Amino acid sequence: MSGAPAIFLDRDGVLNAVVWRDGKPASPRDLDELVIEAEARPALARLAARGYRLFAVTNQPDVPRGKMTRAALERIHDALAAALPLEEIAACLHDNADGCACRKPKPGLILGLAARHDLDLSRSWMVGDQDRDVESAHAAGCRAVLLERPYNAAPAADRRAATLAEAVESILAQDHDN
Repeated sequence: MSGAPAIFLDRDGVLNAVVWRDGKPASPRDLDELVIEAEARPALARLAARGYRLFAVTNQPDVPRGKMTRAALERIHDALAAALPLEEIAACLHDNADGCACRKPKPGLILGLAARHDLDLSRSWMVGDQDRDVESAHAAGCRAVLLERPYNAAPAADRRAATLAEAVESILAQDHDN
């Protein structure tokens, strides 16, 4: 086994609260809408203390759709990077029709991070709140924890958790068992 294990975290609905628009969960579009989840910092600190490298992976189609600016996205990511122990925030700035390799459920964001940072995907996890997060993790060769939310389906996640803290407990228990 070469490389370090990592935790890939979806951004919206995991690290920060979703913004509800027209009855649907959505991404914050500017810094004033960003609410970092209170449990995120201590949960990530526990993972880092156990040797996991931490990365956010996020689809951000509001930029190409013209609903937010690239500068606004960068302000949000700068705030997350300042508040949380993340090594990198990888964002797909494509829309569904673009056919890119990085838009989840495709594994491109995870695979790119693994190549750049020498990560062992077989010992890595994805924590997300959507079926596309689970699919992306499995396509990349990672295990996945799905955070139970009223807006997600029931994909074949390796684990399910009510909160990020519970997801971290599950990952650390699995790590301890191996």
